[in-house]
Amino acid sequence: MINLGKLKEIKDLRKVWPHEALDFTPWLAEEDNLALLADAVGLEITIDETESSVGDFNVDIFASETGTDRKSIIENQLEDTNHDHLGKLITYASGKSADIVIWVVKRAREEHRAAIEWLNNHTDENIAFFLVEIKLYQIGTSNIAVKFEVVEKPNDWTKEIKRHTSGSPILQARYDYWVAFNDYAFSNNGFAKAFNKRKASTNHWMTMSVGSSVCEISINQVRKDNQIVVEWYISDDKELFHKFHSHKTEIEMEMGMELDWRELPDKKASRILITHPADFENKDTWTGQFDWIMDVALKMKKTFKKYL
Repeated sequence: MINLGKLKEIKDLRKVWPHEALDFTPWLAEEDNLALLADAVGLEITIDETESSVGDFNVDIFASETGTDRKSIIENQLEDTNHDHLGKLITYASGKSADIVIWVVKRAREEHRAAIEWLNNHTDENIAFFLVEIKLYQIGTSNIAVKFEVVEKPNDWTKEIKRHTSGSPILQARYDYWVAFNDYAFSNNGFAKAFNKRKASTNHWMTMSVGSSVCEISINQVRKDNQIVVEWYISDDKELFHKFHSHKTEIEMEMGMELDWRELPDKKASRILITHPADFENKDTWTGQFDWIMDVALKMKKTFKKYL
């Protein structure tokens, strides 16, 4: 006979985080914990600043969507939603020119769910509001587990992407490739543990967070050359590139592959990359391409993080 434990929800969030600013915000700002929230809303987020100034006030977390210039704010509330926090949320979003607004709460009241839904329906399509509830669970005396449940989000993101791609075969092809990659790669537990799932887009690139504000892994569809490129991208830190380059032999030996090291002379960015042939038109070859991408990305993250 199998003995199963009983799942118990812990209603009082302050048993875990007594204070929002002193306990919950620092906890959420940690890479692994922010990844839980990012995965729930379907984005990849890199923190810019906690308790970020907006006039005489501070927003809990000011962040960026990894790989884009879209800014986001995260406002935390360890109680039920209220009008005060809703007003702050809009004030902070305006003050920070945020494109993505995430309100993390204990419980969303119906009137505030309706307000977030209204904002999503009556703002520019590039603006996204999320209302997310925090849930805590425990089985017996096990460690407490946290879960973020999205209760309001922008409507029909996928449909909107389809609308934009309808007149362009190349945009549609890029989008379909990323959808297939996500379906394949994130069914693999090892890859899903190492990286957060990114929303498929019409871009020729998809970025993966490595827990650094200046580095990321970028996967690129180079269709004109029939190539896939996986690269360690450094946005603005030449010294860090030189540090990595000083360990070139060890890095390439550990990864088991030769990399192309590119310090871009006229730009702040640097790239460390490897390419692979790709027949984008033949979907039967996609899984092989995906396997190669996953293998390189996993090795790259494991190896390069040692020298960060």
